[in-house]
Amino acid sequence: MRLIYLYVKDWSIAEDILQEVFFTYYQKANQFEHRSSLKTYLSKMAINRCHDYLRSWKNKRIIFTETVGNLLLNSKSIEESYELESDIFNLTRYVLDLPIKYREAILLYYYHEFTINEISKLLNCPESTVKTRLHRAKSLLRNSVDTSEWEGFQDEQI
Repeated sequence: MRLIYLYVKDWSIAEDILQEVFFTYYQKANQFEHRSSLKTYLSKMAINRCHDYLRSWKNKRIIFTETVGNLLLNSKSIEESYELESDIFNLTRYVLDLPIKYREAILLYYYHEFTINEISKLLNCPESTVKTRLHRAKSLLRNSVDTSEWEGFQDEQI
């Protein structure tokens, strides 16, 4: 559920996708070849469903509506603006704002604790690509976040 939420950024949509994943697994459980763990298999199914959702017209319509709504909300009071700005300085927010290919690498590696080898299998890309995405994602985060607050970004090598 958390993996899906970190892709789609909406709990109700994440619940729907999770239900679809388990329903599909229930229907096609005999096709599971046990070449990987069940966790990896279900994670891959969930990631594929998230990618499908993110490419869908429904998602693009929601993003457009939120963008227009945010433009209209810019006329808030000073207190509300300050509260909104303080929320933005949360590391989770910055991670969720990363482009999808960097976000998924960071989340799978740090949050779900997959190895680089497992991530490369999940994403169907070479291990070197996963390492590059992790490095670039951390660089993007370094530019956005005060690294003195996050010891995880200081002197860490993948």
